[in-house]
Amino acid sequence: MPRVLTFKVPAEYDNKKVVHVLRGEARLSSRLVNSLKRTDGAITLNGSHIRTVDTVRAGDTLAVTIPDDAVCPEPFEAALDVLYEDEDVLVVNKSPDIAVHPSHNHLGNTLANAVSWHLSQQGKSASFRCIGRLDKGTSGALVCALNRFAAARLTGGVQKSYLAAACGRLEGSGVIDEPIIRPDPMKTKRACAPGGEKAVTRWEALGGGGGVTLLRVTLETGRTHQIRVHFAHLGMPLAGDTMYGDAFAQLGRQMLHCEQAVFTHPVTGEPLRVHAPLPADMADFLLERGIAAPDAESRRTAP
Repeated sequence: MPRVLTFKVPAEYDNKKVVHVLRGEARLSSRLVNSLKRTDGAITLNGSHIRTVDTVRAGDTLAVTIPDDAVCPEPFEAALDVLYEDEDVLVVNKSPDIAVHPSHNHLGNTLANAVSWHLSQQGKSASFRCIGRLDKGTSGALVCALNRFAAARLTGGVQKSYLAAACGRLEGSGVIDEPIIRPDPMKTKRACAPGGEKAVTRWEALGGGGGVTLLRVTLETGRTHQIRVHFAHLGMPLAGDTMYGDAFAQLGRQMLHCEQAVFTHPVTGEPLRVHAPLPADMADFLLERGIAAPDAESRRTAP
């Protein structure tokens, strides 16, 4: 749905052109500014239509209406665990048994469709723009932008940390710096090999027992299956990850959870840290092995 943003013109933009305020103070992309120029009534000054070449005075109120011109997914009724929501951002605690995007294997029962249904219950609609993905089988915090402006501001600006249960024993902390390739372009499976895309994973051991180690993991790069591939490369595939190992196959999914997402709100500039509690299957798996999982708040907090 369209989003109206308003800006007070600061003193340093007095007698400057509208386009300078939009690109500077409002930090709109040149592509979005060009789109607004072609849309009737998309830019107003003190309530009246204005062109981007016109000038403004300090204290003026500049308003822009951000159109949402992409196609919305078909709504699919499914429960969402909403961690944070406002006009611009939606953060959900993704269930491990749902895919993020529609594909030939998952045509309509995806997170994209569930978000569309969730918004429709509020009389809203928005294109599905998730900032980073989580594999099917991976749970946790997933940030979605609800308009083009928010998506542009958030892209590349969400820092995530994960909890992973790896088979074997690790202590301390470390860095895995191994390039990742896709050996067969017809398959999703990845591997570490020279000549691949650079991939860097940082880890910290939180505890262990019962043949597994609980790790807190952060990524410097965002390659497909990066955490899963890197620990499999060490000979420590994630518990339940049958694509890269065979231990604990009865779990039915990899023990990987995005525990938090940290980002700056795209409109207000407020720093946000959103925590996602562990799902029951992973919490029980750790408890059975005497591993204490870190507590996680389920709502936003300041960093």
